[in-house]
Amino acid sequence: MTIKDIARLCGVSVSTVSRVINDRPDVSPAVRAAVLEAVRKSNYIPNNSARVLVSSSSDAVGLVVRGLSNPFYSDIIKVIGRSIDEAGYTMVMQQIGSREDEIQCGAVMEREKKLRGIVFLGGRSDYTAEELRPITVPFVCCSYDNSFGSLGADRLSTVSIDDGQTAYRAVSRLCALGHRRIAALVSETDDRSISELRYRGYLRALADHGVEPDPALVACAGSFGLEDAYRATRELVAGGAGFSAMFIIADAMAIAAVKALEDCGREVPRDCSVIAVDGLPLSQYIHPTLTTMCQPSERMGAESVRILLDMIEGRSGNRRLVLESELRGGASVAPPRGAAD
Repeated sequence: MTIKDIARLCGVSVSTVSRVINDRPDVSPAVRAAVLEAVRKSNYIPNNSARVLVSSSSDAVGLVVRGLSNPFYSDIIKVIGRSIDEAGYTMVMQQIGSREDEIQCGAVMEREKKLRGIVFLGGRSDYTAEELRPITVPFVCCSYDNSFGSLGADRLSTVSIDDGQTAYRAVSRLCALGHRRIAALVSETDDRSISELRYRGYLRALADHGVEPDPALVACAGSFGLEDAYRATRELVAGGAGFSAMFIIADAMAIAAVKALEDCGREVPRDCSVIAVDGLPLSQYIHPTLTTMCQPSERMGAESVRILLDMIEGRSGNRRLVLESELRGGASVAPPRGAAD
């Protein structure tokens, strides 16, 4: 009798059996009792620990999270874990820094944990076939695609929004309200990532609304971090280039930017409107409530797992899925009071 047999007998996943054996609290009393009874009747003896059993299981699915402090990933991770568990697989997660190589990490995990597949949550957008060669199991890129890479759509699976179009819609909203001096807060303008894609959407929206772009209105924070976003916003204000609105590529950065604007004596939205992209639950509870383009984070996680399992179980090949973002109105956007300061 194996741990898989116990799971099958009880109608639960392998990871649920593992949690019961390890006396984890996140299992209902009824399920715990059923699993323990099955273990007793079958005389099943765990080898060392459930953690070892799970990590060596051929039903393990890897999740590589690139970006240790990205709050946008929180809900996605929960959905991915639940979806993997409900499908009878076991999730093995590894978090890495935003400058680390997710492909190398995934390749090591694949060998050490005997993974059946991998979800990459966050990563580069310019993969080549050679760089992906170490990964020999199915994988899905969640929250980003290969916009700057050389691979065809049939070479990898992705689930993301259209970052450029989402930024375009956000900036168009500001233009429709009458704003002409619209600043942008990005990580970098040419980093071949979602920052560059959203910056391109910003420029395209300005052009389509007859607004001349001004390089002095573009602030590069160098990262998505709160501290860097706060600093870059203060430097933008100190630079003296007048603006009545800001487009910001991420909610977390926008939260820091609102704080910086107000510390500089500029009230949002009276003196400066702010719109962002992501839809973090937290951004509904700041003052003023942030207007933002919401990514469908829960669906993003669920679809990533569904596509991955379809590939693992032979139902389909690679797929590229583009999901729609949705404007969440808030109190951080208003028509301009008049001429920019």
